[in-house]
Amino acid sequence: MKFAITSKGDSVSNTLMHKMRTYLQDFDLTYDEDQPDLVVSVGGDGTLLYAFHRYRSRLDKTAFIGVHTGHLGFYADWVPEEIEKLVIAIAKTPYQIVEYPLLEVIIRYNDGGREARYLALNECTVKSVEGTLVMDVEIKGQLFETFRGDGLCISTPSGSTAYNKALGGAILHPSLPAIQLAEMASINNRVFRTIGSPLVLPQHHTCLLKPVNDVDYQITIDHLTLLHKDVKSIQSRVAKEKIRFARFRPFPFWKRVSDSFITDK
Repeated sequence: MKFAITSKGDSVSNTLMHKMRTYLQDFDLTYDEDQPDLVVSVGGDGTLLYAFHRYRSRLDKTAFIGVHTGHLGFYADWVPEEIEKLVIAIAKTPYQIVEYPLLEVIIRYNDGGREARYLALNECTVKSVEGTLVMDVEIKGQLFETFRGDGLCISTPSGSTAYNKALGGAILHPSLPAIQLAEMASINNRVFRTIGSPLVLPQHHTCLLKPVNDVDYQITIDHLTLLHKDVKSIQSRVAKEKIRFARFRPFPFWKRVSDSFITDK
């Protein structure tokens, strides 16, 4: 089996990365950064997001494992004290594959057939570079509302505990094939009106954002921030691709939610 390891870059994470690499190679596993079967992320959720985008062209061939070296992460189910145990599990134990849905974002432009396609593990956010964001929101081909406010966030179920939660969105179990649309400070008065609640869309529904005015947009795909000009539409839906996690033991989602937001440790 071929493996690769990504690190957050701090001294603790780098030390664990080098130790794991040595141990796994001692078990005759092959280190291969280009075509790994398994990618171990050492750090936090941000480190795993980086690994996901680095290997997004191999999602059907590569599985991910997270080791957290700081605050408890949603994508990391191993701690530094368990490194030896994890190495033995990787080398000796068949693992279970758990798949989570991803967000597909397609940005189309006014100059014809040009478009850009992205995959997000957590979310996509849309904001106007200057002033209020004004967007027509279409769902499944029908105009739903004209949004006015600071911005919009479209998240995956596994990303529902991130920015989406801060915006008052619902926490969705990551096995659900859905996306969620949440508002950022919408304008609601006698003239302008939005739904004012997060929307959860199933995989066969597409959300299309159409600019009402000609402005530039700041669009984020997970941790990547992009400036887009001359935008015709922003299409979001559940992607055909999925992210694959390697599981060697149960990793209960609701326990992670409780540990992260409720339990006082």
